[in-house]
Amino acid sequence: MKEDELVYAGFWIRVWATMIDCVLILALTTPLLVTIYGWGYFTEQPASLVRGPADFLISYVLPTIAVIAFWVARQATPGKMAISARIVDAATGGPPTTKQYIVRYFAYIVSMIPLGAGLVWVAFDKRKQAWHDKLAGTVVVRPKKRGPEPVRFGSAG
Repeated sequence: MKEDELVYAGFWIRVWATMIDCVLILALTTPLLVTIYGWGYFTEQPASLVRGPADFLISYVLPTIAVIAFWVARQATPGKMAISARIVDAATGGPPTTKQYIVRYFAYIVSMIPLGAGLVWVAFDKRKQAWHDKLAGTVVVRPKKRGPEPVRFGSAG
């Protein structure tokens, strides 16, 4: 898609994509955690942040691998695909490198630490970049023209 057919994906549409991704990750991880740890995993006060090796793998490693794999394969997670958005290199508009995706993923921590300020930054940045986008050299774009086909009656088409 050409540059003039794209817009930067803004704050609220990216929030929506994130919500979709969170629901999908929970749908994948919750049954696994309940199978291994039981419902007490969610109701009992944990002694530590990680309850064991399976918890670490399911709650941290699996989502990390899934997200980065989607980015490498599709330039987007399912949430971004649902809103027709994709991650591109900020300088070229082409697909980012695997290194950029890995930096972007772990830079989410930097975006979240100061009360999520790095995520909210999307609302104020002219290129709609969160701090993790800036650190990785990426932007999130989507088609300018979205929505259903206009209604046409008669022999048009």
